[in-house]
Amino acid sequence: MHTHDVFNQVPPLVPFDFSRHPALIEGLHREGAGWAEAEVRELGIRAGSAQVQEWGRLANENPPVLRTHDRYGHRIDEVEFHPYWHELMNVAVTHGLHGTPWVDDRPGAHAARAAKFFTWGAADAGHMCPISMTYAIVPALRHNPELSARFEPLLASRTYDYGLREPSGKAGLIAGMSMTEKQGGSDVRANTTTATPQSDGSYRIVGHKWFTSAPMSDMFLTLAQAPGGLSCFLLPRVLPDGSRNPIRLQRLKDKLGNKSNASSEIEYENAVGWLVGAEGAGVKTIVEMVNMTRLDCVIGSATGMRMAITQAVHHARHRQVFGKTLVDQPAMRNVLADLIIESEAATTVMMSLAGATDRAGADPAAAALRRIALAVTKYWVCKRAPAHVAEALECLGGNGYVEDSGMPRLYREAPLMSIWEGSGNVAALDALRAMGRQPETVEAYFDEVGQARGADRHLDAAIDRIGKELTDFDDIEFRARRVVELMAMVLQGAQLVRHGDPAVADAFCASRFGGDWGVAFGTLPAGIDTEAVLRRVPA
Repeated sequence: MHTHDVFNQVPPLVPFDFSRHPALIEGLHREGAGWAEAEVRELGIRAGSAQVQEWGRLANENPPVLRTHDRYGHRIDEVEFHPYWHELMNVAVTHGLHGTPWVDDRPGAHAARAAKFFTWGAADAGHMCPISMTYAIVPALRHNPELSARFEPLLASRTYDYGLREPSGKAGLIAGMSMTEKQGGSDVRANTTTATPQSDGSYRIVGHKWFTSAPMSDMFLTLAQAPGGLSCFLLPRVLPDGSRNPIRLQRLKDKLGNKSNASSEIEYENAVGWLVGAEGAGVKTIVEMVNMTRLDCVIGSATGMRMAITQAVHHARHRQVFGKTLVDQPAMRNVLADLIIESEAATTVMMSLAGATDRAGADPAAAALRRIALAVTKYWVCKRAPAHVAEALECLGGNGYVEDSGMPRLYREAPLMSIWEGSGNVAALDALRAMGRQPETVEAYFDEVGQARGADRHLDAAIDRIGKELTDFDDIEFRARRVVELMAMVLQGAQLVRHGDPAVADAFCASRFGGDWGVAFGTLPAGIDTEAVLRRVPA
């Protein structure tokens, strides 16, 4: 019996090309990495293909499983993944999204990697965690030249070689990080795990870690209390003699999102580790890794925003309501334009941070800028992502609330980047700490945003407001979020004014600084060129 016809339905977005993002490609060339455009385009097409989108969906719907023992009762501490997880990892490693920028002497190597990381992230966010940590471990590992010389080439290898074997005998390595404990969380100085020096130069590690992501990695950096204080150590999963290092996986976390990735609680039962950096310098050493993963938090948030607005605009261009296409309804145009502006600001500043990473080694000013810009941007962009994705989901109405749309997966993923590597307060206070301990970062920040002076009166006034905020240190920690938020938005505005689309830059400055903006997305002032903004998401 025929009951009804199906009509006014939005066609599938898949396949789509996720590299068709003007701010991304413009930033790639601006930061000296135009040579990577073909590979970025290749990854964008592949990430948006029906096959790869299915890889991501099934990897999330079939999360990893912990196997603590084999059938005979032997301890094995293995994690079993869906086969598509390994497909995703293989593509990421083959395209050098992990450690290869550290051994690539081409200009813009980190910017190229950021664009590829952004683009391939549209396939699945979970597997990007071990890719990010493998990228981030290299600068920290260099505090032990012997370990760095032995393992860095394998951490940069473009061969994905899964399985627990002695690291030196593998074709490529994946690395992780294990810092937090039950009693401390971000307060790692409260850690109780101990490290006892041995006569052969190694240390015996005893204790626990509350949150260790990607526990199937080949090696980890971890923090433990040595005789000289909190110190950083490298622990391989398999020791040089081929035996298992006694790193016991207690359970896998049941998380809100990031389902394809395994996150675990572990115990060290006299595990063997080697010191990285000096005893007592653990935080200073491992923060080298943390700063790199914070860059990837920004990239991951920018990716999620772009995925969300791509879905929302696609829906609006095909759905009919009240006699018009949804995208032609004035209220919806305001919402979509506002979401695009936020996404473009995140992508533009993300590419700027990656470019500063390329320059930081040889340019102290770039290093100082990166230090403060990354701190404020990590706070703000990652904080904006959940609200952004929620609004984009609402653009699909009830259709966006069901799993088939893919929007709930994006929504569950969105809060993670703000929590990972220091939640909001930690990130905001880190920005204040950078300014207090390294005054050159303040000078570098004002030099950077000052290059945009004179282009927009609202932006100029906002720069002046930051100057006033930073001359008053009364209750500065209480005001930390407000100060850092303004600094992050001013940095975004300056980047958009100098490098972005004029319609996007004008709308950003008028709304974010001019006071002509509401609280929710979709409250842009009248007169915004929404048509020009909407064209930033190609059909």
